[in-house]
Amino acid sequence: MNYMTCTAQELEQEYQRLRKQYEDEKGKGLSLNMARGKPGKAQLDLSLDMLDVLNSGSAFTGADQMDCRNYGILEGIEECRKLFGDILGVDYRNVMVGGSSSLNMMFDTISCMMTKPIVEGCKPWIEVENRKFLCPVPGYDRHFGITGYYGFEMIPVPMSEDGPDMDLIEKLVSEDDSIKGIWCVPKYSNPQGITYSDETVRRFANLKPAAKDFRIMWDNAYCVHDVTDTPDELLNIYDACVEAGNEDLPILFTSTSKITFPGAGVAAMAASPNNMKVFKARYQYQVISYDKLNMLRHVRYFGNYEGVLKHMQKHKAVLAPKFAIVLDTLEKELVPAGIGQWTNPNGGYFVSIDVCEGTAKRVVQLCKEAGLVLTGAGATYPNGNDPKDSNGADGSGRNLSQRQRPQGQQYPHRAVLPAERRAANGDGSVLYLRQAGCVRKAAESVTFRPAAKS
Repeated sequence: MNYMTCTAQELEQEYQRLRKQYEDEKGKGLSLNMARGKPGKAQLDLSLDMLDVLNSGSAFTGADQMDCRNYGILEGIEECRKLFGDILGVDYRNVMVGGSSSLNMMFDTISCMMTKPIVEGCKPWIEVENRKFLCPVPGYDRHFGITGYYGFEMIPVPMSEDGPDMDLIEKLVSEDDSIKGIWCVPKYSNPQGITYSDETVRRFANLKPAAKDFRIMWDNAYCVHDVTDTPDELLNIYDACVEAGNEDLPILFTSTSKITFPGAGVAAMAASPNNMKVFKARYQYQVISYDKLNMLRHVRYFGNYEGVLKHMQKHKAVLAPKFAIVLDTLEKELVPAGIGQWTNPNGGYFVSIDVCEGTAKRVVQLCKEAGLVLTGAGATYPNGNDPKDSNGADGSGRNLSQRQRPQGQQYPHRAVLPAERRAANGDGSVLYLRQAGCVRKAAESVTFRPAAKS
């Protein structure tokens, strides 16, 4: 039954049928939390033997000839810096290894530039009135939380299948020196799962910002998180910036949070020598050194970059079947109804679903009442303000479904379901989407009109 072509009477009947199914689902007493992309137990167990790498009989001296149990080496042990250099595609001498959280390093990076000029002759950002930050939308709510915390006006930048709208970005940054940076998740972006095209990366590298202290916050969280045999390829932003004479533009981040243990992994950042000089000048007062034993544990466990990629094949074996369950269920449940569009990711952690505009909050509410917690509606927009009530949760996915929108119709609502935990719920989540979306909206208004194109 295609809801877009049904009569009001047919829609009312369908609504009543789905309402009964929904009440049956509620009666199952589900308790599922999919508000964040937390790895499942099967994935966490993949790295359990890493805990046996170090013990009381281990040698704790690394390549730096430093006892990793002791104080010292602010930027992290050499072999771990080399490992992250390979992961990020940069010279290890431009890498600093931190604690378990790349988000923590991003917060500290913004904090540093708030209090100290990243470029000589510029003001600390805290002294810049009406300071602004560009935010690709939909995007990662924790990124927006950092710049919101520091009082930035956050300017939404729409995403396309190639990445953020570069025409808009180039115009904005060239005209306004109060714009100080942009957030980017360049591979399997959060939540859409888009990987930036080569052209997009090169245009970033060739930006000519009015602000000399403009910086690209390049959060490459999913750089090795492929789940298909045709993974996306991301152009190296640092090399592109060096080639363009803009070596100081990007600041790169990543971590092993979804490789080993989310709460006990290792994070790293990389930047030009000019940038790192400023950051290290701050870090030397903030911390003597991070957890070198954990760095050593990770290096000895993986051995090298190839060891990381081999380990990620194990994650792929766990995740790929779950993605298949999600996508097969969506195909079965939403295609006949004509109300859905979704991403078909080559990597990352989530599948992004678009249904009818204006139903995000209702979908999230219905899911919660049925025992399924999703990220709050609007969370993927700055300050939680999604003007179309169109984005339901965070997540990622690479390619739009080959299913095209019928002409004159669009489905801008997005409810994003983490594949790792979505699969455990069978068809339930899709049922909620159907019950919450166009059927209910159409039945209540009697006459359904697809959302106008924007």
